[in-house]
Amino acid sequence: MAKRKMPFFKRWVPEWLVKIILFSMTLPGIIIFFLPLTNINAAAGYYGSEPADIQFSVALFYAGYVGFYCLERRFFSFLAAKEYFLLFTALQIAACLICYFTREIYILFPVRFIQGMLFAGNVNLSLTLIFTRLSSERGREISFSVFFGILICALPFNNLITAELIDSYNFNIVYKTAIFSYLPGLIFLTIAMSNYRTHARFHLYKLDWQSFAVFSTMLVLIGYIMIFGQEYYWLEDNRILGSVIGIIVLGGLSIFRQSSIKRPYIDLRVFRYRNFKIGLLILFIMYICRFASGITNAYFATELHLDPFYISYINIFNISGLVAGVIIACCMVLQKKKIQYIWGPGFLMLLLFHGLMYYSFDIQADEFNYYIPLFLQGLGVGLIMVPTIIFIISSVPASIGPSAAAVALAVRYFGFCISIALINFFELFEKSRHYNAFQDHLSAVDPAVKSFLHQQTIKLSRKGMPEDLAVKASNKLLVSRMNIQDHVRFAMDYYEIMTWLLTASLLLIILFPYLNRTVLYLKSRRLSPA
Repeated sequence: MAKRKMPFFKRWVPEWLVKIILFSMTLPGIIIFFLPLTNINAAAGYYGSEPADIQFSVALFYAGYVGFYCLERRFFSFLAAKEYFLLFTALQIAACLICYFTREIYILFPVRFIQGMLFAGNVNLSLTLIFTRLSSERGREISFSVFFGILICALPFNNLITAELIDSYNFNIVYKTAIFSYLPGLIFLTIAMSNYRTHARFHLYKLDWQSFAVFSTMLVLIGYIMIFGQEYYWLEDNRILGSVIGIIVLGGLSIFRQSSIKRPYIDLRVFRYRNFKIGLLILFIMYICRFASGITNAYFATELHLDPFYISYINIFNISGLVAGVIIACCMVLQKKKIQYIWGPGFLMLLLFHGLMYYSFDIQADEFNYYIPLFLQGLGVGLIMVPTIIFIISSVPASIGPSAAAVALAVRYFGFCISIALINFFELFEKSRHYNAFQDHLSAVDPAVKSFLHQQTIKLSRKGMPEDLAVKASNKLLVSRMNIQDHVRFAMDYYEIMTWLLTASLLLIILFPYLNRTVLYLKSRRLSPA
């Protein structure tokens, strides 16, 4: 039986070209998603801000994506596909243009949130058009895998392609590059897309903007607390305390509103299904562990003194693992393998990565030792990501599948923010704890300290430095060595905690056989992925 071809595109456009263009239109948005994190120090220097501000700009993009996800469907029903694409892409180009010209961080913040909203529309429409052109479950799952494979490769891929750009030009050059990357797809869509509609125009009355505003405000406040909480000493600061109170009030208001209105923004019935909640827990744990690779990159830069170019090249092994994991997971899903057979190896790979890195952190090391761990980390994330989201959506009836996808997207956002909070806590608190511990054990009469100071003083004196300055410089070198040890110990502490978390996750997967009762199947042809 021939496949039905939806006439969104003119007849002369080949099917394969349509799918390539639709996927390519999501690429610039995915690239600018984590763009500030590619070189956080360069971004902070360009905007004259702190690294935490740059992290918050990424959280704002993520919050805009999550908050607008459900409301975006109403705009899709109101506009024809061609009008929708052209409008949202033009707005995204305008937002990138503002980011290119501004150097004010407080102008960047709202623009990044708007970029997240536009990204939701761009991605959801692209994948909706792809899904409507696929009549088989096999095609839908492959499309899912391709999209999420691109998404989880975004951060290391950005590091690879922008390292030389940022080093050669100002940080804002990456936004100019994003603008030009939108243009080919925009021109093609203008020429090739028809004005076809699949349904009658649904006007924008009774738009649930109140739920969008409440939900988005909660997401922004969560990101603010997680990123700045440790720096402001948590509830001791009125800004953090006020944000917590605001989340509690808005959360209660949101639950009451969603339970009382006829067409809820997010249908809370999804939480009645046990496997749905288990799937959310697995996704949450995976997202916390996923961003631990940022500590590894920081270790490469600060302790091994590798330049951004070399770090981006090393991360090719991580990208290779991600691609391999997504392909293997897609094949296993298509073969109807039990979810435990997918999650088990995935979490085992992440456990091996954290275990190997725990014993590999040192003040001096050979970078070749980290190729296999980075590949294993990518392999583990690639194995877990797509099957988990399909598992979450498959755990609920198809009628509330979009709400399940929206909740899964929100949980990914929480995992991202909490991973930043954990890293900030360990970096600020654990480093100071280890520094104090080293000070308690080091003294001027300690033989090892005396030997180190004597050797460094002699080396500096032989190079022409006056003796009094050489003594002071030797003491500074000692403090520098202590700071290096503090950073290494903080990384080891964090990876040790992640190791125990992953071990508990493996036990959960092994000890709960009822997880396999959910069949991994994408029921809806109009489902927009989380």
